[in-house]
Amino acid sequence: MAHMAYTILVADDEPAIRTMLEVILSADGHEIIAVSDGKLALEYLQEHTPDAMLLDVKMPFIDGFEICSRVKRIKRLRNTPVLLLTGLDDDQTRDQAKMVNADDLVHKPVSGKQLRVRVTQLIEAHQGGHA
Repeated sequence: MAHMAYTILVADDEPAIRTMLEVILSADGHEIIAVSDGKLALEYLQEHTPDAMLLDVKMPFIDGFEICSRVKRIKRLRNTPVLLLTGLDDDQTRDQAKMVNADDLVHKPVSGKQLRVRVTQLIEAHQGGHA
């Protein structure tokens, strides 16, 4: 079965992680828009509606939690799955992710295969048969 190619916004202030995520996700043929901070992510989102977002929790200017909570309040973006990336596996991070209605919380270091599956599943679930 051929997967559709999706547009995925990746926001992380660490170049190595950004590159890694680009490599992992573009392996499925997705188009990756990679930005280095929250402000750039929001600028992109003003004009574009990606199919999914991977946002690092800790970023300069505006963190992933804040972007996620804003995104979920915008009708056009509300159905875009948001995966938050975090180096921390603790209750506070999980609670905060729930509070901003994140669709998934991904812990670094990420497993490429697992991430690809989760991203694809989330997008397909949200698009609810617009195939």
